[in-house]
Amino acid sequence: MGPRVVRYTAGRAVAAGLAAAGLLTAAGGPPAAAGAAAGAAGPGAGAAGPGTVLAEDGGGGGVRIDNTQCTFGSKPVEGTPWSLQRILLDQMWQQTTGRGVKVAVIDTGVDDDHPQLAQALDRRGGADLIKGEGNETTDPVGHGTKVAGIIAARPSAGTGFVGIAPGATIIAIRQNDNQGSGTVTSMVKAIDHAVAAGAQVINISQDSSESLSDDSVLAQAVRRAQAEDVLVVASAGNDGASRKAKRTYPASYEGVLAVAASDRNNERAPFSQFGSFVDVAAPGVDMLSTVPKGGHCLDNGTSFSAPYVAGVAALIRAKHPEWTYQQVTTQILQTAERPQAGRDDNIGWGVVDPVAALTQDDTEPGPEPVEKPAPAPGAGADIQPAAIVLGESPQERTERLAVYAVGGGLAAVALLAGGSIVLRDWRRKNGTRMNGEARHG
Repeated sequence: MGPRVVRYTAGRAVAAGLAAAGLLTAAGGPPAAAGAAAGAAGPGAGAAGPGTVLAEDGGGGGVRIDNTQCTFGSKPVEGTPWSLQRILLDQMWQQTTGRGVKVAVIDTGVDDDHPQLAQALDRRGGADLIKGEGNETTDPVGHGTKVAGIIAARPSAGTGFVGIAPGATIIAIRQNDNQGSGTVTSMVKAIDHAVAAGAQVINISQDSSESLSDDSVLAQAVRRAQAEDVLVVASAGNDGASRKAKRTYPASYEGVLAVAASDRNNERAPFSQFGSFVDVAAPGVDMLSTVPKGGHCLDNGTSFSAPYVAGVAALIRAKHPEWTYQQVTTQILQTAERPQAGRDDNIGWGVVDPVAALTQDDTEPGPEPVEKPAPAPGAGADIQPAAIVLGESPQERTERLAVYAVGGGLAAVALLAGGSIVLRDWRRKNGTRMNGEARHG
């Protein structure tokens, strides 16, 4: 059957990585020594039912997911999340909204009951490779619905949340579920289906549970997609808390746009996997998005950084249909915000800048990005991973909750991607480069 692709690069993987680093117990809570500091840190948003224990490949046992913070459906969030506040959306959408571009979301399905996604789905191009309860337009897990929302959620009155490319079309391909039914074999079928359905961008917010070779069936599927000029965007993974560089797949394959997670300070989120394969970073902390049956929830993980970049890729493909997938990749990397002249293993070529990617396009991109002049001294060299802070001060809590207006009151809780624990708003301290939130994909 081949290696199982069961690692959503969101909450459960984040929790497993933190547990391995001694920052989280196997049951999803903070270590005993940190319990008092955690304070209001509640359990994570659920991809499964209350108290469900899901095995994590390589995680050493299970991570308990208590579904008490996020429900399907949930309340709509009135405010604009930080990941969108950093973009001049009106200026960007004057260029294009991504109309005419199809983005395949290979995931847990995309719920079509959500009003911001109902008009975004390609009703003919989707596929269900799980054949369980429902089909590709039902998503009991919620993961794929969040991913799709970050890419192409339509504008809606009463919320400041919207997709990066609100004119793009989503091809929903259900390839995994909360039982880890996805395999490399089903991923290969999903990629081939996406290409046949006319996808120009494929988003994969998963990684394999084990290392794969450059001639594996998955690598061959990626190359078939690239031969049809399809850009494959993949999350880098959430094992960064282990502080060990490692390659993840399909993100590590040649030509795949590998996205790490950044925080509000354009630094690598502590859970985000790092290494020589990382191409770019995008926001992956406190990511607001759509959930099944309506409303919004917060989540964390490279799972939500990748679709941020996939949305930008859709915008570029709509504006420059003549550009190859390699040129689209180069444009994203070349215009990213970076603290040094070239790339590094934490955030690759920098944190994606959607507006720059759409407006700094007078010159046709080459096959590879090039170094820029080094930034001025003190402008932010030597990016370091953001520190994990269990607990927050009253002032920090007030500042964080002010970003999100949920219903009639401010009640946003930073949920760990996919549903495990709460990550605090990491931020710089005492004017030094200590750590914060906002980054790559």
